Amino acid sequence: METIVRTMNRVRFDDAQIEMAHGAGGKASRRLVEGLIVPLLSNHVLATLSDSAVWALDGTRIATTADGYVVKPLRFPGGSIGELAVNGTVNDLAVSGAVPLALMATFILEAGLAGDALRAEVEAMAAAASAAGVSIVGGDTKVVEHGFADGMYITTFGVGRVDDRAQLGPSRVKPGDAILLSGPIGDHGITILLARGELDLEANLSSDTRPLTAFVDALLNSAGAGVHWMRDPTRGGVATALNELVRGNAFGAVLHEEAIPMHDPVRGACEILGLDPLHIANEGQLIAVVDERSADAALAAMRALPGGEGAARIGEIREQPHGAVLATTAYGGGRIIDMLVGDPLPRIC
Repeated sequence: METIVRTMNRVRFDDAQIEMAHGAGGKASRRLVEGLIVPLLSNHVLATLSDSAVWALDGTRIATTADGYVVKPLRFPGGSIGELAVNGTVNDLAVSGAVPLALMATFILEAGLAGDALRAEVEAMAAAASAAGVSIVGGDTKVVEHGFADGMYITTFGVGRVDDRAQLGPSRVKPGDAILLSGPIGDHGITILLARGELDLEANLSSDTRPLTAFVDALLNSAGAGVHWMRDPTRGGVATALNELVRGNAFGAVLHEEAIPMHDPVRGACEILGLDPLHIANEGQLIAVVDERSADAALAAMRALPGGEGAARIGEIREQPHGAVLATTAYGGGRIIDMLVGDPLPRIC
């Protein structure tokens, strides 16, 4: 795992108040985390800003992660807040190169929530944990007044053992590496948007929420130390995840837009709403940066898995543009894709 703390560009937090954009995973989130939280809680583990904190315990590398889930609505095509809480936590561990072992969960419940609704989410969590091969070993419950929690919020803590095959971190990424994607982007964010019923759009679309442990195992089996970096592109999407990778480094990411897999309903909804699919959240996909010599084997390994048929090579790491993400078209055009600005789809995870 990454053992060298990169020098971060100085980010200042001087916002007068917290806005929804601070939870979107883009530039406002970066100001909040890097400009306020990290400096005040400063330590070498937190400063890596990884999906999981990794350290050695009695000679064993372990990873831990924590997350909160405030999705609205609680249930949506393809999943629910309970399933999402388990899969999201498992995936943060997995893309950090860790085998998930156990989770803890805290329920923030709103007075008036139907008992059957709570039962359904606990059952969903149990099923998701079983499918991911982890146990939920503890947690807490709190109840707040009616009108203060949209029914239910869930926070989680997860722990895993770092796989000996995993040698991951931005310092291992180099020009010439291939950028791989496990499947179509944007399904989760657009599904949540449509499930709210605020738009007169209909589409046969479901959230992509799922555990990514099998995909990570396949990548490490096929490429081993040739896998240099992984991330699950949730809030802020593929563009934000890759911007976090390249910023401050002497390399950039070049994407080939025609190679990026996407379902037609996602493409259509984004065109109608003026959204960039590369900024839309995913809950069951991963991005991997892999040594060029291992790329074909790694891609074949993902495609051989159920649900991995849409895996694709979507770009590569290049020396230029330094610290930026460039998307190119088949016609020779290109555009720089920044981190997400604002919060076009709030409360999606």
